[in-house]
Amino acid sequence: MITGQGQVTGRVLLALALLLSLVTAPAESTAQTGRAVLVAQLATGVSTGVMLRRAERIAAVEPLRPISAKRIGRRLDRYLAGRPGRVTAMVKDLASGRLYRYHPGERLITASSSKVLILMALLLRTPWKKLPRDVRRDAELMIRASDNQAADRLWLRIGGAGGLTKAARRFGLKHTLGVPGSCVDLFCWGITRTSVDDQIRLMSALVSPRSPLKAGERSRVLDLMGTVVDGQDWGLSAAACRGERVALKNGWLRRVSTGRWAVVTVGLIRGDGHDYAVAVLSEGAADVRQGIATVEGVARRIMRDFRRCSA
Repeated sequence: MITGQGQVTGRVLLALALLLSLVTAPAESTAQTGRAVLVAQLATGVSTGVMLRRAERIAAVEPLRPISAKRIGRRLDRYLAGRPGRVTAMVKDLASGRLYRYHPGERLITASSSKVLILMALLLRTPWKKLPRDVRRDAELMIRASDNQAADRLWLRIGGAGGLTKAARRFGLKHTLGVPGSCVDLFCWGITRTSVDDQIRLMSALVSPRSPLKAGERSRVLDLMGTVVDGQDWGLSAAACRGERVALKNGWLRRVSTGRWAVVTVGLIRGDGHDYAVAVLSEGAADVRQGIATVEGVARRIMRDFRRCSA
């Protein structure tokens, strides 16, 4: 009887020591809130078993690297200081909820990255297996090879700007509206304005069981994004560690009005139990190579704070 009490007391002291050490450690707001609640519960007599289980859950989160928005922001400001145009970016760890945003108020064009939303809009209307063979072929060409003519045909099939906007609302996008009519800058779907928050919501919908898209349709989109043709696998893949899987869609478009390039990369970096949703949008590069270097450099400089690659 006395031995049992000693074991419980020892566990309580261990839990208390763990909690007190965690309270002073830098961490995400969710973990901080949980710690504060647990400390209060220790003082008010919540049962030992409950406290220990909650302590274990918080301790399990602790090894995650804290995200310092100021540190990343300074790093990006230095990198982008000599580069023309505007950049907005966001990364979210969908497993832990940790995130970072850079200039989230910007609304830049999607270029060909909007082809992911076109495909998702198509699959909201008709499951992949029920699509005609030529439509499935267009979908594959549109995502894997970024074929513009295939995108045009599917744009019409989903109902153009209205169909894109309707699908965007289904996926919870707040700043993404289809552009109606005839467009000077190449294709109307390519000059759709969006936010990085919207792009992260869209990428999240490809792995969430609460997504409007069923699991089979989500897998199909991810498979296509994970097998883009050689030469189009740049972008956020430059920030992936060895062994991580990448599903992406890039976009590049030269604006007729300015002669400058919009370059975009969106997608998921997946590995070690984490799905990192990544979106980097840029406008104003002098040429496409400069734009690609910019979005890759931004993605690398953000992702290094989320985890370290093993040698």
